[in-house]
Amino acid sequence: MRISRKMEHVHYALELGQSRQQGLSDIKLVHNCLPETSTDHIALTTTIGDLTMSSPILINAMTGGAHETESINRELAILARETGMPMAVGSQMSAIKNKEVAPSYEVVRRENPKGIIFANLGSEATLDQALRAIEMIEANALQIHLNVMQELIMPEGDRSFVGMLSRIETIVRHSPVPIIVKEVGFGISRSNAKQLQEIGVKTLDVGGSGGTNFAAIENARRPSALAWLNDWGTPTSISLLEALSVYPTGSVIASGGITNAIEAAKALTIGASAVGMAGAFLKVLQTEGADALHSFAKELHQGLILIMTALGANSIQALSGCPVVIMGETAEWCQARGINLTSYAARSNQSK
Repeated sequence: MRISRKMEHVHYALELGQSRQQGLSDIKLVHNCLPETSTDHIALTTTIGDLTMSSPILINAMTGGAHETESINRELAILARETGMPMAVGSQMSAIKNKEVAPSYEVVRRENPKGIIFANLGSEATLDQALRAIEMIEANALQIHLNVMQELIMPEGDRSFVGMLSRIETIVRHSPVPIIVKEVGFGISRSNAKQLQEIGVKTLDVGGSGGTNFAAIENARRPSALAWLNDWGTPTSISLLEALSVYPTGSVIASGGITNAIEAAKALTIGASAVGMAGAFLKVLQTEGADALHSFAKELHQGLILIMTALGANSIQALSGCPVVIMGETAEWCQARGINLTSYAARSNQSK
């Protein structure tokens, strides 16, 4: 059942696409007509916690767990190797329960022996399972994904979520690698961010709504859809600002419906230190092929360099200090929630 579900998720992710309603159109970058820099001076290196990465674009968790997904992970791993992008695999629970599908994950480390790779498990995982997932791909970090609404809509999904925090805390305390807690597309609130921070989680991936919609995917698999839940969740722009009201710059990844360089740049300017993309990479790979995938990644990096040059930001850290005006629904939400946006607009627009 689990193996067939992996391919169903890939199928529906491509069929349903992304809503692109991730809120980043509310983010307005302030033009700098005196940037005092050059494209030759731009560095895309960034840090997330203790990890230093040569690209701020993360190939985020997508798939694995079925023989048919091995080729997808192979191509993504090759892309990561050739571009320096970090990469996360999909949930490894299927391989922990069935060793026959472990190669669909192990291929990532085989193709990218020196790259930064994130293992992935859900919040139901035990410490022993976490250690096995890390060992399976010699991971540099472990993502623990949160997907409560997906599970509730999923016909065969979990119905009890008791003990999530305590299980995560146990893994955080004993893991040999950093832990990244990520949402799968429904967002993270300020109060949830505080809960995770209190148990020692140092890095969040906000996984806001606006990208691959796992509520819609699971509804497509149900005999009787709960379509009224398809718009559940908090957009990426809002989730990012909620998380950054708790977590410092350098510890938050933005993901959820980000598909191009300008959207990535907006998230990085707000304060994300990296940007996770999954659906956009999967679509290009599956519909246009590996060559197109590599061209797409090159365009993303070139686009970021262009935007950073225009803003006068020579580094990702400097980019997070550029002024940005936050408007629309995102601003209205933050005002209602008591999240101060004035400091974002008041930043200096001088070359850095």
